[in-house]
Amino acid sequence: MAPRSRSGRDATTGCVDFSVEVRAIATPSTIRLRNPGARGSAGLPPPGPPVTFPVSDALRTRDGASALIRTIASTDLPFPLLVRGKVRDVYDLGNALLMVATDRVSAFDVVLPDPVPRKGEVLTLLSAWWFARTADVVPNHLLSVDPDHISAEYPTLAPYRDEWARRSMLVRKLAPFPVECVVRGYLSGSAWKEYRESGTLAGEPLPQGLRESDRLDPPVFSPARKAAEGHDENIPFDRMRETLGAETADQLREASLALYARGRDTAAAAGIILADTKFEFGQGADGSIRVMDEVLTPDSSRFWPADQYQPGRGQPSLDKQPLRDWLEGLVAEGRWNKQPPAPRLPQVVVDETSRRYQDAFRRLTGRALDDFPLHAPERA
Repeated sequence: MAPRSRSGRDATTGCVDFSVEVRAIATPSTIRLRNPGARGSAGLPPPGPPVTFPVSDALRTRDGASALIRTIASTDLPFPLLVRGKVRDVYDLGNALLMVATDRVSAFDVVLPDPVPRKGEVLTLLSAWWFARTADVVPNHLLSVDPDHISAEYPTLAPYRDEWARRSMLVRKLAPFPVECVVRGYLSGSAWKEYRESGTLAGEPLPQGLRESDRLDPPVFSPARKAAEGHDENIPFDRMRETLGAETADQLREASLALYARGRDTAAAAGIILADTKFEFGQGADGSIRVMDEVLTPDSSRFWPADQYQPGRGQPSLDKQPLRDWLEGLVAEGRWNKQPPAPRLPQVVVDETSRRYQDAFRRLTGRALDDFPLHAPERA
């Protein structure tokens, strides 16, 4: 397929025109955030007390000064742009796809104007790490995250390496199933809200007397129908079977539960609770079913520090919780309505969110981002 011109991309897609940005990372000794365990949904318990989190050394230079980290909020590569989503730019390379995870961040289905340093690297390299550790459970779509390999296969990309290296996956082309496969091992988020209102999860009854963040044993498969815009819709499993066919739906449920079990046990060994997660699957031209997109990342999962777990309340988590908490504060004050345009983020919130993503990566893999072996994720 012929390379595409680098001009006029956003005008033709109607997408937001993001830019590449270099941000100064502030380094106060601690970062104080309001109400880290609350989700801010109507009808849920009031927020807990403030919690203070130390700043990660990953956000400091060796002499303790502020660090400059280049963020990528958008890409413009010389191949056809198939999708510009909330986080990823996906390019058609002809016989494969290039999925570029930018540093864009969204909350409440709104893309925020401030990118989060190294977020795209975390999503890409953590997915590669998990793909290498779950390939014996379910096959996946990943071909490579090694920039040298990708540049050799597609030389046209080489001059733009700074835009996509370390944040891109070269993947097989698959036809995605129109359902997100959610597995919940703990009662949290929208599942907790539904349970409080009706005693159900995706329309299926749950035992009485459960508390927020209680463990669900066995884990519950809770599919969701993908929405083109806005929130996905939780649906009963019977509706998934009607949509995909009984055999395919059963296969995806079995694969999802097996992947969750592997992820739960691996995370537990690192002192992390995998509260819930979502998977996406696609089908190849040969009929094979593979897990695709990202897997077991802070964007697709709730990771809780096991040493801080207390059922009966919301939990601190290793994701964009600081960002959501700050935005919920604006909503409570009537300064934002969860609709575009989103407000600018304070630097302290951006820094703490970056720290959470990097801490999740380091805890799970036992490595810093810069030490990840791009040529052999299975060795990490």
